[in-house]
Amino acid sequence: MAAAVVTPSGLEDGVSRSRGEGAGEVVVERGPGAAYHMFVVMEDLVEKLKLLRYEEDLLRKNNLKPPSRHYFALPTNPGEQFYMFFTLAAWLINKAGRPFEQPQEYDDPNATISNILSELRSFGRTADFPPSKLKSGYGAHVCYVLDCLAEEALKYIGFTWKRPTYPVEELEEETVAEDDAELTLNKVDEEFVEEETDNEENFIDLSVLKAQTYRLDMNESAKQEDILESTTDAAEWSLEVERVLPQLKVTIRTDNKDWRIHVDQMHQHKSGIESALKETKGLLDKLHSEISRTLEKIGSREKYINNQLEHLVQEYRAAQAQLSEARERYQQGNGGVTERTRLLSEVTEELEKVKQEMEEKGSSMTDGDKY
Repeated sequence: MAAAVVTPSGLEDGVSRSRGEGAGEVVVERGPGAAYHMFVVMEDLVEKLKLLRYEEDLLRKNNLKPPSRHYFALPTNPGEQFYMFFTLAAWLINKAGRPFEQPQEYDDPNATISNILSELRSFGRTADFPPSKLKSGYGAHVCYVLDCLAEEALKYIGFTWKRPTYPVEELEEETVAEDDAELTLNKVDEEFVEEETDNEENFIDLSVLKAQTYRLDMNESAKQEDILESTTDAAEWSLEVERVLPQLKVTIRTDNKDWRIHVDQMHQHKSGIESALKETKGLLDKLHSEISRTLEKIGSREKYINNQLEHLVQEYRAAQAQLSEARERYQQGNGGVTERTRLLSEVTEELEKVKQEMEEKGSSMTDGDKY
């Protein structure tokens, strides 16, 4: 696996590079951690800015919020990030001992970026990437530029990194526990004697205990009688209550997002539903009984009508059967009439043909007699 390194331009490349068959073609093998290198650079940048006391010298004077650990590594608000970028860059350049005018918000961003890159190159740092990479206000190039300027500022103030000093851990003295496994007969006798003396001391006389209990009860009753006696005037007390009462009122602002308000509303709705259900249930029961009685009446009337009109229904059914039979006979007769009409038309056509032939023969015979 190829490890990630940082080039002078601040970009992460893989260690292993292989030249392809084409002329001048370079294939870069990037390591798996190269995409996260700018997060590490950003965290180092925040620590360096804290060493430069940027919170007191820059943020508080300009009323700016301190950037997070990954502020310039992730896109959040490009306009705000770009403003923070050139503000920090100008402050770091001034910290590094170079006079640099603080850019304004409405200045040309291309001119501002070119000025920052020229100052960066004057420190001996390389910036072999297009200036448009800094317009977004975030990314590896932004972190690289700010990190280089922070290092130059630390060099200018004479800050040097020292080796860490680790505290020396003191080894605890090992204490050898005494072996108490073997007990002599003398120790057992001494412990037995001590237990007997303890039991004698713990013995309490019952009469003494009753006397102490009686005294405690008397003291408590006396205290209660003293508490019940009041020397305060009731009128003065009521006046004092009226005077202090407005100050004792506590106003709690109701928040609609509070779960307690939702619970109270649920209880109110539940009680409202239950009260409405009682009234509605009585009306619905009454309506149900009325509908049931009406259906029973309709059923009884239907049965009565069926019984009264049963003979008429039978007559109607018989007439309907006769009607169906008559319709069948009509269909049959209609079919015969149609067939006879067809035969009549055929006979009529033949008759017409015979008449025409007879007329033709008669006319031909008449013509022959003339000649």
